[in-house]
Amino acid sequence: MKLVVLGAAGRMGRTLVKVIAETEGASLHAALAREGSASIGADAGIIAGIGASDVAISSDVDRALQGADGIVDFTAPAISLAFAEKAAERRLVHVIGTTGFQAEQDSAIASAAKAGATIVKSGNMSLGVNLLAVLVEQAAEALGPDTFDIEVLEMHHRHKVDAPSGTALLLGAAAAKGRGVALEDAAVKVRDGITGAREAGTIGFATLRGGSVVGEHSVILAGEGERINLSHAAGDRAIFARGAVKAALWAGGKPAGLYSMRDVLGLS
Repeated sequence: MKLVVLGAAGRMGRTLVKVIAETEGASLHAALAREGSASIGADAGIIAGIGASDVAISSDVDRALQGADGIVDFTAPAISLAFAEKAAERRLVHVIGTTGFQAEQDSAIASAAKAGATIVKSGNMSLGVNLLAVLVEQAAEALGPDTFDIEVLEMHHRHKVDAPSGTALLLGAAAAKGRGVALEDAAVKVRDGITGAREAGTIGFATLRGGSVVGEHSVILAGEGERINLSHAAGDRAIFARGAVKAALWAGGKPAGLYSMRDVLGLS
C-alpha cells in the first residue's frame, strides 16, 4: 500500500517513515512538509534515521498524492481537514491521528467520509488504549453514577498544544457511553475556586503537562471506601505509528466511510 506521510520531518512523521519501512505490505510513496521547511529536498529515510529511502521530502501536495493509496496524518486540525477533502476527491484512505478538533471540524471530517474518503480517525492509535476504552465503557456501565465517580487524568510533554488530550476525550467518551449519556453533557474540564460539591454523574478531566512524557492516562472510578484505576502509559511514539499503519492497511479496499480504531481492532 503506497502511503503519504504528512509532517514527515516532525517527531511523529519520522516515526511513521521508520514504521512504514518495517511493515510488510506498506511502502512510503511520498513525504510532505510545510512549504518553506528546512527539510524540503532531504531524503525522508535519512531524516528518520533509517538510511536512504529514495523519497525526498516535498511540499508539492498534488504530486505527492498522485498514484497514492492512502495518507497518514498526525498534524493539526486545519491540515487534516484539508487533506480529508483531498482524500474524498481522490477516493483515498486517510488515517487521522490528529487531535484537538472542534465540533464543526469533526462534522466536516464526517462529510468528507460520506463524499468518498475512507477515513480512520481516533484520538489514539494504540492497541492498548483502545482496549482500555472498552474496559472503561464496561466499568462505567457496571458501576453506576450513584455509587462511583469518574475522573480522567492525563499527562503529556510540554509541547502538546491541545487539552484535554484526544486520548482523554476518547476515554471520557467511552465512560459516557457506558453510562448512556453524551460526554458534552457530563464533562467537567475545569475546576477553579469555590466549585461546590461534585455533581453526581459528571465525568471530570485533569490535565498535566511537562517534560518529555509521551502519554499517560488513567481513568479513576472512585466509590465509597474503594477506588479502581484503569491506566495506560506510552513510552514510545512507535506504538501510535504502528497502529496508524495497521489502520491504513486495514482500510485499503474498505468502502468509503468514517471508521475508528475499534473497527480496525475488531473491538466495536
